[in-house]
Parts: sequence; C-alpha cells; structure tokens
Amino acid sequence: MPELPEVETVRRGLAPTMVGARFAAVEARRGDLRAPFPPRFAERLKGRRVVSLTRRAKYLLAALDNGETLVMHLGMSGSFRIERGEAAVVPRLHHERPKLSAHDHVVFDFDNGARVVFNDPRRFGAMDLVKSEGIAERPPFAEIGVEPLSAEFDAAKLAALFAGARAPIKTALLDQKRIAGLGNIYVCEALHRARVSPTRPAGILADAKGKPTAAARALAPAIRAVLEAAIEAGGSTLRDHRQPDGELGYFQHSFAVYDREGAPCPRRSCHGTIARVVQGGRSTFYCPACQK
Repeated sequence: MPELPEVETVRRGLAPTMVGARFAAVEARRGDLRAPFPPRFAERLKGRRVVSLTRRAKYLLAALDNGETLVMHLGMSGSFRIERGEAAVVPRLHHERPKLSAHDHVVFDFDNGARVVFNDPRRFGAMDLVKSEGIAERPPFAEIGVEPLSAEFDAAKLAALFAGARAPIKTALLDQKRIAGLGNIYVCEALHRARVSPTRPAGILADAKGKPTAAARALAPAIRAVLEAAIEAGGSTLRDHRQPDGELGYFQHSFAVYDREGAPCPRRSCHGTIARVVQGGRSTFYCPACQK
C-alpha cells in the first residue's frame, strides 16, 4: 500500500501538468474502481480548471474552479502516467507496476496537450467528486488525524494524542484517526531513528501530567525526518523523461530496519541484529539492542 511519501511524490509529479489546466476530455473506461464513479463523472469534469492539487493523508485533492474537488486515492496498485505526444512521464512508486493498457481505467486529456492516465490492476483505487466547501468536516476527512508534516505536529501533540494509551506504540501510530498517512514502513523507520521499541505502550509518550516525555521529543522529529527523507528520495528523481518507459518519482530509498530481518543494525554505535515481530497482523522490524 502506498504510504504518505509515495502519495506526496505522485502529487508533486502531477501538479506541474494539472494545476492551471482544464479538462478537455475525460474517459472512464469502466463504471467503477473500488466504488462506482459519481454520477456524470466525465461530464462534470469536462471544461473545469484545476485550481490546486493538494494531499490529505493518502488522498490527492484536485480543487476545481466550480467549487468541487476531485478526490483520488491510489489504493494498492494505482499509478498515474503523464503522456505528451509519444513521450510519457510516470509518477511511480518504489515497486514495479504492470504497464498493461487494459488496466488504464481513467484518462484525463487537458487543454495544455497533456494526457494523464490512471492505471490500477487491482482496482482498489478510488475517485469521487465532492463539494469543496466543508470538505474537511465530511467523511472520510473528518475522521483523519493530524498531518505529521504540519506545523502542529510536535512532541506536545504526540503526548496529547497518546497519553494513557496502552496499545503498543507501533500499532497506535498506525491509527489514521490520530495521525494521518503514517504506514507500516515509515513507522518502523521512525521508531528506530528515535531508539524507541515498537512493543512499548504508546502511553510512554506522555508523563503523569500529560507533558511530552523524552521518547516523544525524540519520536516527533524522527517521524518528520523519515518522511521528508523519503519524499526527497522520490523527489530526487523527478525529471522530464523522453522515453515512454521513463519513471518519475522512483524511490531509490534504502531502509534502516524495514524488511532487513537478520541484518546488522546500521547504527554505528550498535552491534545488534534487526528482528521481526508481528503486531496487529503487520510485520514490525526493529533492533532490540538499541530500541528500548
């Protein structure tokens, strides 16, 4: 499942093409993805100008000039491809995607000559058209927690969110109602960077008075740093490709602990070995020697 950095990388790849452009033609090649397309989907988009392209958690939000917003979710296998004549630029993720045109389910043609194609083999992605006004107060956005890259996300916020929580901190951090967009990979990485064991209760982030502890003061910047590094890793490959199979936003990102069971801990001062445990049905990777 794409996580926040992957979605943000895709947003940055799409924005120069989409923002300011008008939909010249829209083709939905089937009636649904994860859910049916909204009524008159293509008709409502045609002629509309994209005012902005933002991200909320793992959703892409294209605000339109008529007061509606095109909401897009990649699902498990969704990806976008930008075509300009015979060339293609692909805001792709860190793993390979099938390129079969049979999975090209939505095609956006813009008045700037670009074509944006949504490819989704598993069809777990989603697209919807909603009113822009009050969007933050309506599902699913009303139930989504704080953005971990926002100014309000800090040690004090972590303490307030998890004071008294008994669930393991790794599992608690994945709760989208508390923190938006955090996924399994980057939670493992952030906990390692902060030297916090994933098995400890989330309540360790607040003291008896609800103030942030040393663990919270280490974890908040670690989460931000891990996400920003991952976005930068994707962003470092953002370029205009002239070949149809060119890839935009392809992650050349190496992880400290994720999927490295049995490997030595990369921390120079540590001689531990990366271990794997299962928490909430998800694999957790960490170093028992330096994460306490």
